[in-house]
Amino acid sequence: MKHKDILLVGSLLLLLANTAWSQRRTEPDADIEKYNSLASLGVTTNTNSGILGGIVARHSQSISGTFLGKQQFRYLAVELVNVKHPKELSSQNFVTGSRFTYGKQNYLFVLRPEYGREIMFFNRHADEGISISGIVAAGPSIGLEKPYMIQFQSRPGVIVNEPYDPAKHGQTELIVGSGSFFSGFDKMKIVPGLHLKTALSFELSAFRENMTGLEIGFIAEAFSRQIIIMPFADNRSFFTSGYVTLYFGNKK
Repeated sequence: MKHKDILLVGSLLLLLANTAWSQRRTEPDADIEKYNSLASLGVTTNTNSGILGGIVARHSQSISGTFLGKQQFRYLAVELVNVKHPKELSSQNFVTGSRFTYGKQNYLFVLRPEYGREIMFFNRHADEGISISGIVAAGPSIGLEKPYMIQFQSRPGVIVNEPYDPAKHGQTELIVGSGSFFSGFDKMKIVPGLHLKTALSFELSAFRENMTGLEIGFIAEAFSRQIIIMPFADNRSFFTSGYVTLYFGNKK
């Protein structure tokens, strides 16, 4: 992970934590809001993706017992994210106007079922404030290595939609543009792996049972083999990333 990404995520964490701590000190006697379950959907971005990195469904259920005197929850989540290579660069064919990413051989989508624990550090007040909880979760990573499709001029006047092959498609001028995203799924390969994540969850606002929040954290992920995203660049089997998830849900 780049140092500037770590600094950005860390600064955001410190800002939110400081806001919540200040509110807690100024209103120690305010009513504290408590709930037993929370279900939410969210969109996520991370340091290995574009602006929209994927989607997340998560559920927290209160369980008996406490952790260091704090309320604890069973944390379940499912994420579907797109992982990009840092050297990916989209360019445009000036003849057709179509865009494509030269040298990209595969997409990498990752499905992450997760199980873990969420510990409530600070509860929000009944009418304002920020709740802060810590999350540790792990689970399998199901890597979906899908071919990157391009439109290639195989001969004059004939355009074919096929997976990018660095040995065959070396002539950039013959690549008309990117192919259909919905083609190539029949050639997709599954690469198993494992992941571990740690995060802080900030509940920013609520209206009755509805709420909005941020989950900010880090993920370490390892696959059973190297994932070939761009054949002429450094490809890895181990990934780390910082992420931010904006989620909306309801609680009971």
